[in-house]
Amino acid sequence: MPFTTTKSAFWKGFRDSAPFILVSGPFGLLFGVLAAEAGLIVPEAFAFSMAVFAGSAQFTALQLMQENAPVFIVLISALAVNLRVAMYSASLTPYLGSAPLWQRALAAYLTVDQAYALSIVQFENEPKMTVPQRMAYFFGTNGLVAPVWMIATITGVLVGSQIPASWGLDFVLPLAFLAMIGPMLRTPAHLAACFAAIVTALFAVVLPYNLGLIVAGLVGMMVGAQVELWLEQRKTSAEVPQ
Repeated sequence: MPFTTTKSAFWKGFRDSAPFILVSGPFGLLFGVLAAEAGLIVPEAFAFSMAVFAGSAQFTALQLMQENAPVFIVLISALAVNLRVAMYSASLTPYLGSAPLWQRALAAYLTVDQAYALSIVQFENEPKMTVPQRMAYFFGTNGLVAPVWMIATITGVLVGSQIPASWGLDFVLPLAFLAMIGPMLRTPAHLAACFAAIVTALFAVVLPYNLGLIVAGLVGMMVGAQVELWLEQRKTSAEVPQ
């Protein structure tokens, strides 16, 4: 439905993000538990979440720190895990690129999987939204998820090892990514990139310090880009009169 104010756009994003607290809550709780097991206290874990604000990168960095990996490997691995955010930003630029600098800077900090997945679908379905309305919707998608993530992180540190392993909180991460990625695999290029990354990750699992994840991501991006280029070339060739 068309929006009349930026306020209504914000609350629409807020409401749309509500189901994701079922992901960000357990996910943040798990990070807090693991951070406590790694020896971090509440202020340190909270600062970690505030500074990075990227769950998968935080888990990767925390795991490598526990394995006493070199700082360079920790930083590169965390950045590699977050490479997808650069693609998110590029995808959002046509919709949010003309917003004021301070808004774009804040949006860059808040660009997480849930916010991107909800926003890109909303912007594509409602092309008549103004830039302020789009930005309000984007911020709305974080209005609930971000506080829940922070509160859950603190709670996880406080309760520590009291959460039973039978809860299976560690399974939240793959479920969250499957729920977000599935609906976004809409083109042959998307599917090719996904399949190539999965196959590569399976073979590269033997690499140390989770480097297989970096390799798989790079292979997936290259395959996806190549397939998209090939499809564009075929489309162009079909349109050229013989």
